Order: sequence, then C-alpha cells, then structure tokens
Amino acid sequence: MENVLKYYEFSAFLKDTSNSFSGNEISFTALNETHFLIFEKEEEIFNLYVSKYADKKDIGIKPPEILELLVQNYDKSIPAHRIAIKQYLD
Repeated sequence: MENVLKYYEFSAFLKDTSNSFSGNEISFTALNETHFLIFEKEEEIFNLYVSKYADKKDIGIKPPEILELLVQNYDKSIPAHRIAIKQYLD
C-alpha cells in the first residue's frame, strides 16, 4: 500500500477530526483545487473516496461537501481497484 500512496503522491496520514471518517486516519491527493482522492485507514483496511472540499486545509477538519466511496478494502492486486484510482489520476 505504501507504494500506491507514494506513486500517486498522497499526503502523510492525519487524524480525521471532522467525524466524516469515524476519527480514522486519512491521506489525500488533489485532483484539482476542490476535489480530492482520500484513503481512509481503518486498522489494516484502506477505503478509497472521492471528495469535494471548499479548501484543501479543510480536509480532516470539516466535513466534505461531497463524499463518495469508490473502493472498500482497497487491494492493489485487484485490477478493478487499480482502475478506480487510475480513472482519476492517470
């Protein structure tokens, strides 16, 4: 998973205090100024979301304007999971 995060330039994990991710740690990468991909780390499981925030600094602090689960329990060995992330970042 570390390779995926590094390759797509996701941020370091930070604690979610917005309660949008149940207080779990999250990591994000920007798609543009207001849209982001977010990995939620739930123990050893990673869930991938696409989200919209008014400002990048709101991530993990304020609830997102839009939040859509793309992949539950992300596994880079599953082609559909890799496609889900590539459709936004490649």
